[in-house]
Amino acid sequence: MFGHTTLLCALASAVSAGKFDLMVSTILWDGRFNDMTSSADLNKWSWGNQVGNYQYYIHGSGAVTKYVNLDSKFKNPADTGSKQGAKITIDNTAKWNSDMWRTELIPQTTAKINSGKVYYHFSIKRSTTNVPSATNEHQICFFESHFTELKYGWVNGESGTSNTNLQWMVGGQSKWKVELVADVWHNVAYEIDFSGNQITFWHSTGSDALTKTAGPFSGSTSSNGADWHLGVLRLPRSGNDGTGAEDWYFSGVYIESGSLTTSVASPGGAGSGTGTGSTDPPATSSVSPDPVSSAAASSTVVVHPTTLVTSAAPAQSSKSSVGTVQAYGQCGGANYSGDTNCVAGYKCNKVNDYYSQCLSA
Repeated sequence: MFGHTTLLCALASAVSAGKFDLMVSTILWDGRFNDMTSSADLNKWSWGNQVGNYQYYIHGSGAVTKYVNLDSKFKNPADTGSKQGAKITIDNTAKWNSDMWRTELIPQTTAKINSGKVYYHFSIKRSTTNVPSATNEHQICFFESHFTELKYGWVNGESGTSNTNLQWMVGGQSKWKVELVADVWHNVAYEIDFSGNQITFWHSTGSDALTKTAGPFSGSTSSNGADWHLGVLRLPRSGNDGTGAEDWYFSGVYIESGSLTTSVASPGGAGSGTGTGSTDPPATSSVSPDPVSSAAASSTVVVHPTTLVTSAAPAQSSKSSVGTVQAYGQCGGANYSGDTNCVAGYKCNKVNDYYSQCLSA
């Protein structure tokens, strides 16, 4: 008791002295796989039985273990808050209502993960086996409107035929990039101000604490709270398609509000079981990071392991007179509130009652 009292007094003195601000962060939704025995638990979810942490319907026709597997060796070792991580696989059987390769998980929650200022956390890496194709565009951890996402591989409009960079995108424009080297964990937080239409990128590698890396940038932060995809979508590319299966690893997945947790050791102990969309989610103490100049909003940040380069950001492209939903994005479905018109050359096709998608006209 004496130790706790002393610590609290020290914290109070430090706050009073203006040394730092003690703030509280709240986990709104916990996707760290701590409560799952195996990936087979994903099969418990259905449209008629919406249980667990994830909606599982975007995958191929094979068994769940063909596309998603859980293991302690799949997580970032520095993340002591996670019991296990996920290996998500895409291959030529992982097709869902299209020719795209895709395996994705959607948060199952009623929490307000699409309002105010929130932080979407995850860590990602690849290994030396089942290496992702650098000649195909991959959309990773994206929203349906694609206002922010990661991409890997050759992106439509780029020169050349391949690209080994992992890129952070805002509205289809690259704002940060780094080569995706095998077995290097990239820790990410999307800081999204849904009220102010601002997006900021936090990043680190390995066990390092997150730092503000790019942004804030203005964007159309459109989300209905059920359209963030944890996983990978690979676009087909005639004559340049990679043929082998690809493995992607994810760890430390959760969404929080309040103060950003910059430590890779995510809040709470492994297996603490915070559940989904709890009415009383766990709160953790967090020291707010020092403010970073907002001047970064007008620059593109390009990060290499030892180099930081800034350059003028490209102008955002104007909206299409046809619509704003990009190719393969969501354009309709139950509870969908975004734009229903696709960009030129694409039309909105109903996939099921819950999902319509912009496909080639």
